[in-house]
Amino acid sequence: MSTTFKGQGTQAKEQAGQAVDKVKDAASHAGEAISSAASAVGQKAEDAVGAVGGGIQNLAGQVRDSGPREGMLGTATRTVADTLEGTGKYLEDKNLHGMVDDVTGLIKRNPVPAVLLAVGLGFLVGRALSNISRS
Repeated sequence: MSTTFKGQGTQAKEQAGQAVDKVKDAASHAGEAISSAASAVGQKAEDAVGAVGGGIQNLAGQVRDSGPREGMLGTATRTVADTLEGTGKYLEDKNLHGMVDDVTGLIKRNPVPAVLLAVGLGFLVGRALSNISRS
């Protein structure tokens, strides 16, 4: 009788091992699918930032073409158009990943102002949310 139980125990262990392998396989496939989906979302975000950059550059051209060319308003128009164009080029060139790198570098170079800015923004957001909830 004990050999029958041993045989069944061995068989149960094998089945449990196969079940664990199937679960590992399923988890691996799910992980790959999630990674692929995250990569696709990240790429779409990168593409969207690049498209926004292109749109801002087009807007800069429209401002430059339709605004006054001389005098104080002409100078202001050129300044606005140049700023929009620079922003559009930055967004197009850097995309999301480059912008994150730039912000990270800025925080590393200026940690105290970054913390103070974060605290100030947190205070303002908290205050705005508390005003909204009171309404």
